[in-house]
Amino acid sequence: MTRTQMRSALGKAVGLGSARDGVENWLLERVSAVALIPLTLWFTVSTVMHAGDDYATVMAWLRRPVTTTLMALLLMALFHHTALGLQVIIEDYVHSRMKVLLLVGMRLGCLAMAVTGLVATLKIAFGA
Repeated sequence: MTRTQMRSALGKAVGLGSARDGVENWLLERVSAVALIPLTLWFTVSTVMHAGDDYATVMAWLRRPVTTTLMALLLMALFHHTALGLQVIIEDYVHSRMKVLLLVGMRLGCLAMAVTGLVATLKIAFGA
């Protein structure tokens, strides 16, 4: 008996496996990884180029609209990708009642770090 023959009629029609959203998470993780490649390269090159600059020069660079936008995109992609990766690890390796608590705590932690980075970036950008 093949795998296709063992699936229910609804499962065959809808095309979902037992995880239901596994493909979506897998795809989102790949998309965020691809987005992180140019953003990380930009950040690394920019950091190296401004390594010897004084504080005022770096702040002026961070206040540029393009720099602020790229930094915000980097932070959002980075912490979204981190949350997706940690979710997979927790779901695969934690087999206790703590799983839900760990997933919620991890999501809140990633959200807190992303918001902190975004607030700091925007505070620099708008000179507050």
